[in-house]
Amino acid sequence: MTGPARRGRDRRARVLPALPGSRRATRRHTAAVIGGGIAGLAAATALAERGVTVTLYEREPYLGGRAGGWPTRLRDGTTVTMSRGFHAFFRQYYNLRGLLRRTDPALARLAPLPDYPLLHAEGARDSFRHVPRTPPWSALAFAALSPSFRLRDLRAMSPMKALPLVDIRVPEVYHRLDGISAHDFLDAVNFPPQARHLAFEVFSRSFFADPRRLSAAEMALMFHIYFLGSAEGLLFDVPRSPYPQALWAPLASYLESHAAEVRTSSPVEHIAPARTGGFEVAGEREERHHDAVVLALDSTGLRSLAARSERLGDPAWRERVARLRPAPPFLVTRLWLDRPVAADRPGFLGTSGFGGLDNISVLERWEDEAAVWAARTGGSVVELHAYAVEPGAARPDQERQLLGQLHRVYPETRAAGVVDVRHEWRQDCPLFPLGGHTDRPTVRTGDPALVVAGDHVRTDLPVALMERAATTGFLAANALLEGWGVRGQTLWTVPDRGRDPVLRTAAAWAAARR
Repeated sequence: MTGPARRGRDRRARVLPALPGSRRATRRHTAAVIGGGIAGLAAATALAERGVTVTLYEREPYLGGRAGGWPTRLRDGTTVTMSRGFHAFFRQYYNLRGLLRRTDPALARLAPLPDYPLLHAEGARDSFRHVPRTPPWSALAFAALSPSFRLRDLRAMSPMKALPLVDIRVPEVYHRLDGISAHDFLDAVNFPPQARHLAFEVFSRSFFADPRRLSAAEMALMFHIYFLGSAEGLLFDVPRSPYPQALWAPLASYLESHAAEVRTSSPVEHIAPARTGGFEVAGEREERHHDAVVLALDSTGLRSLAARSERLGDPAWRERVARLRPAPPFLVTRLWLDRPVAADRPGFLGTSGFGGLDNISVLERWEDEAAVWAARTGGSVVELHAYAVEPGAARPDQERQLLGQLHRVYPETRAAGVVDVRHEWRQDCPLFPLGGHTDRPTVRTGDPALVVAGDHVRTDLPVALMERAATTGFLAANALLEGWGVRGQTLWTVPDRGRDPVLRTAAAWAAARR
């Protein structure tokens, strides 16, 4: 259903009220949440707030999953926080931001960045600073202001084939576009090459996949969330402090204040249904019984745990999980330099055409820990991302190439000495391949006491990335709470269809002609 948005949200944001039920559990229920990333933290929070006895198991010594952080000591003796890289907390991430408001009601620990600038190696630049937020004027203004859109390019586009983008609905968009790649869809539309590199490939690669391997449905959904569906636009915030201090340590304390047990450095070895109901959850040193389980792992972790837990789930569910695959590897390189980058360098810059380099962050522009280090040493803390690296690529070569591309984009860094460096290689982001939507696990399984959450989980809501993780975490908690007669968490999303009725009619007409 659609309802009025509360202050601070797009007035057309969609509200999904929780089902009726009691405010709190009327008898003791226990739940194991496996995974302490965003999905697991959302599920644990919703359950613990309603009187469920929650134990959260996290394999790593830190919370936050791919948005987590851990201490490391630099060669100059400074202890700093390393992470897996920059994350944009967009304004339309309503459910994630609602989770963070539990400990930061005004979201004062987040700082806004003024722009989402983009740079192509051939010199083209784009900016969203002066683009209005309300669709369709946001997309029209971007095209008018962007040097990437030339009049002759726009005339060459195929508007009929682009019309599906103006009325995105879930799950219908997957029925129409999941079988083709983002790359081929843009080819069919004859999208201008420079704008394609900047406006689409920069974003599509944020799914950690090459556009040739990414479902066009995911790209279209992204276009809806950020351009034509939401009036929040590309405004986003970043944490003022490293992730643990700004976000997850306060949330862990909040969970503990609701009698939840937060167990980091606690991998789960296997899970088995108990004869009397519920599940036996086995860790490295002990086994515990829980009435319900939330599997809030990344796709690789879920596949591995299911393989070790032979009696968990029905055969169809197990086969579906076994087919999950991660996106290609990605690299995050963080450099502590002995001199500053130029004063006009933005806090974040998306790049295209610079080899494997996808973006550059200058952390002292917003993060207090980096700012203190930079002020004390006169240096800079610079972070580089390379998404979707070829699996067989030589890692030392990729690291050197990334540094070389930094020197191309910010030439002043050529003369900088490297005080220290960290290279983080990972391959645990979900892959959204062509035709893969229907094969992804859903929140509910064949067992009402076993639910799944994460950014790889299929849901019929217009959410993606971190917001999909938070939303499915709350949905998983709601599924359990519904079975116990407890009212769950109210959720919000961007509008679930195109905003403009004329454009919706045009899209329906075009669909009928195909």
